[in-house]
Amino acid sequence: MHLAYPAVLAVLLFCTGLYGVLARRNAILVLMSVELMLNAVNLNLVAFDVWLRDTLHAGQALTLFTIAVAAAEIGIGLAIVLLVYRNRGSSDIDRLRDLAERPTGPVAAGGDQQQPDTKAEATA
Repeated sequence: MHLAYPAVLAVLLFCTGLYGVLARRNAILVLMSVELMLNAVNLNLVAFDVWLRDTLHAGQALTLFTIAVAAAEIGIGLAIVLLVYRNRGSSDIDRLRDLAERPTGPVAAGGDQQQPDTKAEATA
């Protein structure tokens, strides 16, 4: 088997996934692009395992480990995206920059509020 064919296919898959990660704004499409990149790596691992005729099949074992990690990653990632979509109403990545909660009350409104003296609290 020629190694060039699966290697070129893996490079094309990886570049497509990289373009998807860098160009997309939807979080679901970014997660799909990451999975595409991981599948390109898996293709390379199996192709090199077959090409080297490894008796331990380390490439295939590492591929199974990568598939398990990818399944966990997509499960957690999809749960986070669905939670963000439920709370924000959009899964747009540009809008996810403001994930920190904004303070409420007179400090947020610009009012001057005295901070308690930490040295006095420490001695009490």
